[in-house]
Amino acid sequence: MVEAWYMDESQEDQRAPHRLRPNRAVSLEQLRRLGVAYRKLDADNYETDPCLKEIRRAENYSWMDIITIHKDKLPNYEEKIKTFYEEHLHLDDEIRYILDGSGYFDVRDKDDKWIRISMEKGDMITLPAGIYHRFTLDENNYVKAMRLFVGEPVWTAYNRPADDFPARKQYMKFLAEEAQ
Repeated sequence: MVEAWYMDESQEDQRAPHRLRPNRAVSLEQLRRLGVAYRKLDADNYETDPCLKEIRRAENYSWMDIITIHKDKLPNYEEKIKTFYEEHLHLDDEIRYILDGSGYFDVRDKDDKWIRISMEKGDMITLPAGIYHRFTLDENNYVKAMRLFVGEPVWTAYNRPADDFPARKQYMKFLAEEAQ
C-alpha cells in the first residue's frame, strides 16, 4: 500500500524521505481530495494484466511507453533528474505505473505544503492536470515506470509559476469545491 506524508523543509539530498518529526501521515482519502488517484496492480504481469487492460480501456489511455531512470539506462541522467525535480504542472493528467524500483512523487496540498508519496513496484498514480508536483528517485536510485497518456503524449512541463493556464485554474476550482 502506498505511503504518503508531509515533508520537512530540508534542502539536503532530495532522495531522502524528508519526513516531519513527528511524522504527519497523509491518507489515500486526503490524496483523493487533492485529485490524486492511486491503484495497486500486479507489476509482475503488466503485459497480460486484465486489470491494467480494463483501466486503459476505461480511461482511454491509448498510448504508453516504459522509462527506466538509472544512471546506466537514461541518457542525460543528471540533467533529467534535475528537470523531473523542478516544481511544475502539466496541462493533462500524469499517469505513472511503477513496474520495478521506487521513487517519490511530491505534490502540493491546498495550503501549498509539500506531500511526499512513496511509490514502489505495482503502484499506479494519476496526478490531475494543473497540480504542482515533482518527481525524484529515492535512495535506491532506480525506477522502471510505465507512462500512460490519452492520445499522443505531451511531455511539456510548465515550471512554477504557471497559474494562468486553464488547467491550473480548473484544478484550483476543483480544490475549492472539494473544500466545501
